[in-house]
Amino acid sequence: MKKTTILTGKLIQKISRLRGGGSALPGLVIEKTDPGFLRDVLSSLPLGVAVISGTNGKTTTSKIVTELLESQGLRVFSNKTGSNFIRGVLSAVLDVIGDDGTFDYDIAVLELDEAHAVHFAQAVPISYSLILNIQRDQLDRFCELDHTAGLLAKTTGASSKAAVLNREDPLVRSLPAQHAIYYGLSDQLLSLFPSDEDLLTGAGGTSSGLPAAVVLEELHGHQAVYRIGEQSYSCALTLDGIYNAFNAAGALSLCMQILPEADPASLVERLSGIRSAFGRSETIECRGTSVQLILVKNPSAFQLSLASFTGDDASFMIVINDHDADGRDVSWLWNVDFSVLPKVHTVSGTRAADMALRLKYDEVPCTFVEEDLKTASDRFLSVPGPKRIFATYTAMLEIRKLLTGRSLL
Repeated sequence: MKKTTILTGKLIQKISRLRGGGSALPGLVIEKTDPGFLRDVLSSLPLGVAVISGTNGKTTTSKIVTELLESQGLRVFSNKTGSNFIRGVLSAVLDVIGDDGTFDYDIAVLELDEAHAVHFAQAVPISYSLILNIQRDQLDRFCELDHTAGLLAKTTGASSKAAVLNREDPLVRSLPAQHAIYYGLSDQLLSLFPSDEDLLTGAGGTSSGLPAAVVLEELHGHQAVYRIGEQSYSCALTLDGIYNAFNAAGALSLCMQILPEADPASLVERLSGIRSAFGRSETIECRGTSVQLILVKNPSAFQLSLASFTGDDASFMIVINDHDADGRDVSWLWNVDFSVLPKVHTVSGTRAADMALRLKYDEVPCTFVEEDLKTASDRFLSVPGPKRIFATYTAMLEIRKLLTGRSLL
């Protein structure tokens, strides 16, 4: 391993941070100057590399897997900043690798963007993969769903030990794999987790009948029951959002593949104490009030969020941006049923007018439409009682910075 690569990368990282730069620059430099560096580092891990990808839920699911494995005594390397491109993984390596190349971990658990997972699979041997879903997200970037599936097929096909697949997503369960393992839902829960196709056609989900290593059997609020093998385990989740209960089934399946000797009961017990990743149904205290921040970025994600976080006396704000990281095309908003909202206090973001129009068609009252996010946030925070903000990716980062006074980038 080249010591000069490590020292150069760490120097660039230090300079970049002093200048207030992002986390990806050092990784970008190494990616260009020493393309074999990441392979050399990660190939030294005894249990290899596990890749987590899909449209929704990558960040929190990666956090779940990491914490579950750590509870079993493993030393886990992960790209915790959420920078899910190869250069982000490289930068995360620089954070922890010793100047002499010491990299003292058992396994890497990496969240990877669908497109960049392809390049990663070409550069680094993958032992395990977990594919959560394939949904209409950033259509101006990924085009049709078949294209996204084609990208992820490179990852599952390259997984030497196991590819863990969502049984209830037709595109995911059809991905090629040397050793496919499925996780799924009980029949009574299928209707709770509509795919984008279900939202478009109004059809209900149907099970494929494939055997699943882990099944989410029951879900009542935060109380979940998972069937692992022939045994069922009850769990009081700290995770918010019904989608996280299902993603946790995928996380449990992956962990059982990595550590087949692990006690399922101990994994489920640890699962009960894991919280969502930042910005994903995270609750932030600001100006003496609690604000729940919920990331939304496509129809099914938004629909599941509405099902999870409505039905009480909270005030709502929706922020829709159309920057590159969000996707320029926001026509997907028309596939979401907003009628479950009693009213919305504030709509903001670069596409505030589009969101306000969408609410009008669903006859949902909206009090304020304000494109400027700071002005809108100040007004919303003055409302008494609990508050929830549904936001696209860049909007979530902006709001979090406003609420906490700091950026995570």
